[in-house]
Amino acid sequence: MVDIKNRPRWKFIVSLFLVVMILTAYWQLPAHDFLEFDDNKYITQNAHVHKGITWESIAWAFSITDVAYWHPLTWVSHMLDYQLFGLTSGMHHLMNLFLHMASSLLLFLVLNRMTGALWQSAFVAAMFALHPLNVESVAWASERKNVLSTFFWMLTLTAYAAYAERPSINRYLLILWVFALGLMAKPMLVTLPLVFLLLDYWPLCRFNLERPHGGKQKIDTSLVAEFQRSPVLRLLLEKVPLLIISAGCIYVSSLSMKHLGVVISTASVPMKLRIANALVSYLSYIEKMIWPQNLAVYYPYPQSIPLWQVAGAGLVLICISFLVLRTVRPKPYLAVGWFWYIGTLLPAIGLMQAGLWPAIADRFAYVPLIGLFMVVAWGVPEIIAKCHYKRIVLIILAFGVLSAFMICTWFQVRHWQNGVTLFTHNLNVTHNNSLAHYELGNALEQQGKFDKALLHFSKALEINPHYAEAHNHLGHNLARQKKYKDAIDHYNEALRIKPAYTEAHNNLGTVLAYQGNFKEAVYHFNKALESNPKYAGAYYNLGKLYANHGNIEKAILLYQKTIELNPENSQALYNLSWLTATHENEKFRNGEKAVELAEKLCKITQYNQPLALDALAAAYAETGRFDAAVLTAQRALKLALVLGPQELALGLKKRLQLYQAERPYRQNMKKNGL
Repeated sequence: MVDIKNRPRWKFIVSLFLVVMILTAYWQLPAHDFLEFDDNKYITQNAHVHKGITWESIAWAFSITDVAYWHPLTWVSHMLDYQLFGLTSGMHHLMNLFLHMASSLLLFLVLNRMTGALWQSAFVAAMFALHPLNVESVAWASERKNVLSTFFWMLTLTAYAAYAERPSINRYLLILWVFALGLMAKPMLVTLPLVFLLLDYWPLCRFNLERPHGGKQKIDTSLVAEFQRSPVLRLLLEKVPLLIISAGCIYVSSLSMKHLGVVISTASVPMKLRIANALVSYLSYIEKMIWPQNLAVYYPYPQSIPLWQVAGAGLVLICISFLVLRTVRPKPYLAVGWFWYIGTLLPAIGLMQAGLWPAIADRFAYVPLIGLFMVVAWGVPEIIAKCHYKRIVLIILAFGVLSAFMICTWFQVRHWQNGVTLFTHNLNVTHNNSLAHYELGNALEQQGKFDKALLHFSKALEINPHYAEAHNHLGHNLARQKKYKDAIDHYNEALRIKPAYTEAHNNLGTVLAYQGNFKEAVYHFNKALESNPKYAGAYYNLGKLYANHGNIEKAILLYQKTIELNPENSQALYNLSWLTATHENEKFRNGEKAVELAEKLCKITQYNQPLALDALAAAYAETGRFDAAVLTAQRALKLALVLGPQELALGLKKRLQLYQAERPYRQNMKKNGL
């Protein structure tokens, strides 16, 4: 073994190795796009995140939101990323990667500090850093909550190790502070106090008992600090404040889940099935740790599980637990690693479910597998302890395993390039996966491949006829093809399944408006707002509908509400700026407001959108700034001649002549409503 205190450069060498290996495995990640799968509500279409770091956005982050469960620090990190990088997806991915890298380094350093075992600690950290099962947590921008909370998990472990060396009130308060921050990133840290108890037994050896020696690999106290022993009761009482904070976090998180209305009842998924899936899942994660093939972003939840699988899984888990307890004194790392795995996975094993709960999820194993990595790192050297070429064998095994995992991770990262590549792979490695078909259809729709998207929405409904979201998107694609009757049928079916489905009400209202059914359209837009009073799209559509029917005063109020909820809604910005700059009735015109709105629109479109420039030119003319109006209209005309449509170019020519004659443009909105 290497004496880490006498040769500190080995810490630097191992840390550098981890950094290089992580960068190599994830090299392609910065070129990846955002996904429509959660990235839209977390980043790309979240108006609160787009405000950046403001008091208003921070207050929203710490409230119980209508988007996700309570994790305010995660929201703040997304806001900071947007403020620094905008919607440059590569930078958001890089921040996830840096957090994963930092967690890997901290894991190595804290394990080495606790055990003095350089190479075992390095191997655990390398397994965590390079295992393909962890790609989901790193490569998915929305999983910032996982990598951020794990970073605080490692910081809390580090603070706890320092406290165990020399207990003091200041060091304990630091533990509480970092632990609370981690819970505000994701509630997964609720199991950390129990992990502390495991570590108190080994490797910290804080129990006031005979010290467990870890088999033939005794802890060399010349390499690691002598941790303070304490009575068992004191160690238990020491965890009480942490458990109280955990309980508070669980309570707030449960409130937020109930507020969202996504908690899955036991009537929908019986507890008997949940327990069966949990037992089988514990072994499934171990299988994927050993042989990480057919990894997917979503594994469909089973309708049933054969009794023999459940009984077999339960028996295996009981036998392993019994064996590690039998060897707890000579080989304490077995019990610590095993119960680390069992305990930290418990909150995500599916006994309590919400949202689109999968059978298993790679991201759920991000922290739990560290326990099994510890079992491997300390157990394999003991198994081959009598081998004459032990060191050479260990080097070959470690190099082979880490090289294989790094290569697998590199290939797994490729699947996360965009939604199409991700869910195409998901369908290749799973069966009867309605969600994967739906999400692939959604991704294809974003790429403009509507026929292929329609095919996958239809396949999703073949597998699950009660998939409301698939009905809604299929209706949207049919409406795009002007098959309004079929579209209305699918929207109605979606609303039969989910009566308070905001987007379906909004889409149905849009189709009815196209058909001239004003009364029914208004009804469904209002129903959309009943289910979600902050749904900007319904306010915009209502505003457009009222404008087209001559109720300009109401249309203005609705456009203003749209912009209040979504300041970057370019359609509402255009319609309101155009209306307040060009309406024939002076009552509705407001030139300065029109300029403000149009300038904001042009900034969003980077002054490269002819319609936005057309609105800005009209606004300048309304305020008497005809020189600016002429220059802006000329620029808009040049773009319109290149980009089209021809009608816009013809209109711009006429308006340009008015501005050159120092006359503003007026439009009759009764026939040409917005």
